[in-house]
Amino acid sequence: MESPLPTVPGASPEPSREPAPDAPVEGAPRLPVPAGLGRFLLLLTAFVCAACGLVYELELVALASYLTGDSVTQASVVLSLMVFAMGIGSLLAKRLRCRAAVGFGAIEAVLALVGGGSAMALYACFAWVGRPCLALVGFSLAIGVLIGAEVPLLMTLIQRVRRQDAGGAVADLFAADYVGALVGGLAFPFLLLPALGQLTGALLTGAVNAIAGGVLVLWLFRGDLTARARWTLVVANLLVLSLLAVGAVLTGPFERAARRAVYGAEVRLALDTPVQEVVLTGGGGTGRPLSLFLDGRLRLSGRDAHRYGEALVHPAMAGPHRRVLVLGGGDGLAAREILRYAGVESVTVVERDAELVELARTHPELSALNAGSLADRRVRVDIGDAFAWLRARGPTHDGYDVVVSDLPEPGPTDTAKLYSQEFYGLVRRVLAPGGRLVVHAGALSARPRAYWTVDATIRSVGLHPVPYTVGGRVPVRAGRLERFSSADAPDDWAFLLAGRARPELRLPAWAPALRSLTEEALWAGRRGAARERVAGLPVSTLMHPRYRG
Repeated sequence: MESPLPTVPGASPEPSREPAPDAPVEGAPRLPVPAGLGRFLLLLTAFVCAACGLVYELELVALASYLTGDSVTQASVVLSLMVFAMGIGSLLAKRLRCRAAVGFGAIEAVLALVGGGSAMALYACFAWVGRPCLALVGFSLAIGVLIGAEVPLLMTLIQRVRRQDAGGAVADLFAADYVGALVGGLAFPFLLLPALGQLTGALLTGAVNAIAGGVLVLWLFRGDLTARARWTLVVANLLVLSLLAVGAVLTGPFERAARRAVYGAEVRLALDTPVQEVVLTGGGGTGRPLSLFLDGRLRLSGRDAHRYGEALVHPAMAGPHRRVLVLGGGDGLAAREILRYAGVESVTVVERDAELVELARTHPELSALNAGSLADRRVRVDIGDAFAWLRARGPTHDGYDVVVSDLPEPGPTDTAKLYSQEFYGLVRRVLAPGGRLVVHAGALSARPRAYWTVDATIRSVGLHPVPYTVGGRVPVRAGRLERFSSADAPDDWAFLLAGRARPELRLPAWAPALRSLTEEALWAGRRGAARERVAGLPVSTLMHPRYRG
């Protein structure tokens, strides 16, 4: 065992041979700019790539939620898969550290193509195949692996530009990464989605990603590339940008073709409102009834709209009905049935989509279907969320005689709050003494647990619901979505009529002539619903929603 060297008294300690912080690294590539500026450009690239990466994640979550209607599940699947894949990508990137510049350039080119084209590919799978789930998993894993490989390679490059202790380099790189993620996360909902839409927004993000990676490697680190590697990356980036540009040019025709595959050939009108996608099909000499789809789900069909409207409104009108509140109902069908009663003095419609209301007022066939109800002087339309509107009203002595809840069916999305204990507590506050609430609660035959959960939730706020169903729909295939006719239908529409005292389920003696609804049908629907009762279900609240897709 060697003895330590003796220390000579009075001798100066040997100078440290550790390189000074921010000293140039021996063997570092020649840069076209000073090392300090090169380091800044590296961090700027990390910022841009992080922003693009988060946009890819949010775009997958948003599109998957729109296509399947289950935002909680889709967000959980996409984010968990991507985080897992990022770890795999970090491990795989270790093999590329010896050629970090080439590896980073190649990864960014592939990521730009995969991430930029993911929205279009996912929508194509939904439109023409009908099963986007496997594509969603594949894109989540692929994008996650590529994003995960970025940080190790950027760390290698930043250390080659200028010497820095590992802790400081990690802090700088992660700071740029996290700030970029913040910018990307805010840009997606407030800029890209409203201004460009999901398809064009994703393609533009891919182009920015490709340019950022290409400029960094082909300009800043060009001295680190062989001629063959340089030209390979140039061709690859040009090809990626060309494909993304072609995709952007073809976005319009692609969307029209996808809509025809989804809704059938007779798409009359398609609107992307700030709230939802609105599509009108049929009518106008096509031989099919006019149908309205909201976010891919059938809202009404001219063939059976009267069945739904009559079943929803008329049982609730058996009593005082001077003031009526409609929650939802932007298509005007509920208001049409309400205005058939001469005793109605005012109808307030609370609808979150202003463009849907305008369409229902101005589109010739849709306004004819709702009999111009939204233009009636007795009707007032308030644009806003029904929950927030009720909360802002507070307790009132001049309540509503009838409240009609004509909202999207309960599910594990933002609609869950509109079927929560808190929501029905707010509704109870605005009911006049003796007032009645009627709720469309989905399809009993398809989702009995969801229906009886709504029943239990209404009971929990001191209201007494009476269940009933009305048959009205049979699926008829047209495109990838189901249309509905009115012949020989099972119990597809399920309702709950409630009040502070248990209301009597009947038609008013003063009811106008109805096309399909009868007292016998109401009683048969009540007996049929009672036979299907599921007891003991928990109440749905804001903090613990009970509805599933």
